[in-house]
Amino acid sequence: MKKRLLFILTIFIAWLPVFVIQKPVFMFYQYALANNCSLTDYLEVMAHGSLLDCTVAGYLTAIPLLLTLASIWYPGAWLRKVLDHYFLIMSILVSAIFSVDIALYGFWGFRLDATLFFYLQSPTNAMASVPLGILFLQLLFFIVYAIAIYAWFKWILGFMPRQSPLTPAKLKQLRGTLAFVLLGGILFIPIRGGLTASTANVGMVYFSQNQFLNHSAINPCFSLVASLSKQQDFASQFDFYPEEKRKVIFKTLVLAQDSLCSQDSIQVESNKLLTKTRPNILVIIMESFTANVVESVGGEPGITPNLNRLSKEGILFTNLYANSFRTDRGLVSILNGYLAQPTTPIMKYPAKSQTLPSLAKSLGKEGYMADILYGGDINFTNMQSYFYGSGYGKITADHDFPLNSRLNKWGANDDITFSHLYNDIKKRPVSDKPWLSTFLTLSSHEPFKVPFHHLEHPFLNSVAFTDSCLGDFIDKFKKLPAWENTLIICVSDHGYRYPGNMYEYGPLRFHIPMLWLGGAIADPREIDTYANQTDLAATLLNQMGLPTKEYTFSKDIMNPCVPHYAFYTFNNGFGFIDESGITVYDNEGNKVLLKEPRSGNEVRLKKGKVLLQTLYDDMGRR
Repeated sequence: MKKRLLFILTIFIAWLPVFVIQKPVFMFYQYALANNCSLTDYLEVMAHGSLLDCTVAGYLTAIPLLLTLASIWYPGAWLRKVLDHYFLIMSILVSAIFSVDIALYGFWGFRLDATLFFYLQSPTNAMASVPLGILFLQLLFFIVYAIAIYAWFKWILGFMPRQSPLTPAKLKQLRGTLAFVLLGGILFIPIRGGLTASTANVGMVYFSQNQFLNHSAINPCFSLVASLSKQQDFASQFDFYPEEKRKVIFKTLVLAQDSLCSQDSIQVESNKLLTKTRPNILVIIMESFTANVVESVGGEPGITPNLNRLSKEGILFTNLYANSFRTDRGLVSILNGYLAQPTTPIMKYPAKSQTLPSLAKSLGKEGYMADILYGGDINFTNMQSYFYGSGYGKITADHDFPLNSRLNKWGANDDITFSHLYNDIKKRPVSDKPWLSTFLTLSSHEPFKVPFHHLEHPFLNSVAFTDSCLGDFIDKFKKLPAWENTLIICVSDHGYRYPGNMYEYGPLRFHIPMLWLGGAIADPREIDTYANQTDLAATLLNQMGLPTKEYTFSKDIMNPCVPHYAFYTFNNGFGFIDESGITVYDNEGNKVLLKEPRSGNEVRLKKGKVLLQTLYDDMGRR
C-alpha cells in the first residue's frame, strides 16, 4: 500500500518539471520582450509560477489517484493500461495548450484563455495572423513536446508497483481506502491554491511591475481553464463597490456637471462641427492604425503622408483612445458606443449584442440605409450576426469578390475594397435616401502581406499601403457630387504594439487617430479633448440633433459640461486617463501597474473600477 501512495506522489511531482520548464522556454521564445531579463528574473518566474504549476499538477494527479483507489477493490493489469492511455491523452493536451499559447502570445499579448475557442469557430481566419513558417515550427514543437512528456510518464509508469491478481483482505482494503482518501485531502491543498481564504487564481503568481514577467509565470493550462469559468455570470464580476456608491460615482462620469460648465468654456470654440443635419455618413474603420505611426497626432513621420495631409482639411481629434486591443471589441465601441470588456467580447453573445443601441439603428429611424463593407470573412467572430443585429441591411464581404482579388490571407486587400466602395458610392443617386456606410479595412493586419514595398518594416509598410489607398479614395471622392453632403469619419479599431518594446497596458498602445472629413464639416480644426471610441456615437448624434439617452457609456466630446476622460481595457485590466494623469490597474494581480502622477491616482482608480463594474452589471442584464 505504501508503494501505491508513493507512486501517486511521484506522479504529482513528475508533472512539476513539465510545467516549470515551460517558463524559460516561453521567455526565450518571446526574446524581444525578454531581452533585458536577468537570470534572477528567470528564476523568480519559475519560483512564483510553481504555485499554479502545483495546482494543475494536483488536478492531473486526481484521476490516477481515483483509479489507483479503485484498484484496491478491483485488482488487475487494467490499471497500468488505463494510466498509459491517460498519460498519452494528457501529454497531447498539455503540449497542444503550450504550443498554441507560446505562438499566440506575441500577437495577443496575454496568455491563452477562452478567447481561443471563440476564434476557432473560424480556424482559417484565426490562423491567418500566423505566418506559415511559424505554424510549421509550432506543429513540430507540439509533436516533440508531446512525445517527450509521454516518454517521461512512460518511464514513471515503470515505478508502478506490481499488483497481485488476488483481492486483498477487507481490512487491508479499508485501510488502503482511508489512506487514499487522506492523500486526496492533502492533494486538494495545491488544487485549491493553499490554505488561505483565497483560492487558486492567475493573480497569485504575479510578482513584478514588469507585466511580461508576470505573464511568463502563468501556467497556460490554468489560464485557459480558469477563464472558461468566467464567461457567463457577468453581473457577479468586478463588484468593487456597493450598488448605491456605484450609482453616485457613475453619475459623475456620464452626466453633465454644473461645476464643469462655465460661460467662458462655452465661448472658447463653437460646438458646431457640421453644416448639414442629415448628411450621408461614411465610417472608415482602419485596422490597427495606432497613433504612433500617424505624424499628425504625434506619431512617427513619413508613414501616413495622406492621412497627415487630410488632417489639415478636416476635424482632427488628437487625444482619442481605443477602448480595447481587438477588432471585435473596437467595432462595438465605435458603432454601439459601448465600452469594451477585458475578459470577453460581447460580440460573442448575439443575444446580448443585438440589444445594444447602435448608430445604424438610431439613424435608421431617420430614414438612413445602412450597409457594411469588409473584404474578409464576415462570419469571423460572429460579425455577420452582429452587423445584422445592429441594424445593417446590406453586407458586402469576401465572398462578393472574385478569388483572384482575395490575395490577402484575410481576404481582399484594401486597394480592391476602396475601389469597390468608390464605385458603389458613385452609382448612388444624390437625391436618394441618406445612407450610413461602414468600411472595415484589413490590409494592416498580420501577416501584413500587401502589394506595396516602400518600407522594410512589415507593419509600417502595410499601414503606408492602406494610407495610400485612403488618399487615392478621398481624392477621387472629392470630385463626386455626393462629397458636399457627406461626412467621412476615419477612426482606428484599435492600436498596435509599435514600437515592439512598449507595454501592452500602456496608454501609447491605445492612442489612435480620428479624423472627420467631407463637404459636410463646418471648418478644419484640432480637438485635444480626452475621449474614447465610445464617444463617437453621442458626439455625432448630438451634432445631428438626435437623442442619445440609450447610449449609457457615450459622452459628447463637444459638450464642455460633461467630464472628459479616456477609458480602455486590456486582458483583465483597465486604464483611466484624464487631465490629472493616468492610472492602469490589473484585475488579476489586484495591483496598480502605472500611476502618473501619483497624485489623483485613487480618484482615477475609483472611476475606472466604477466604469468596469457598471459595464458588467449592464452586460448581465442583457
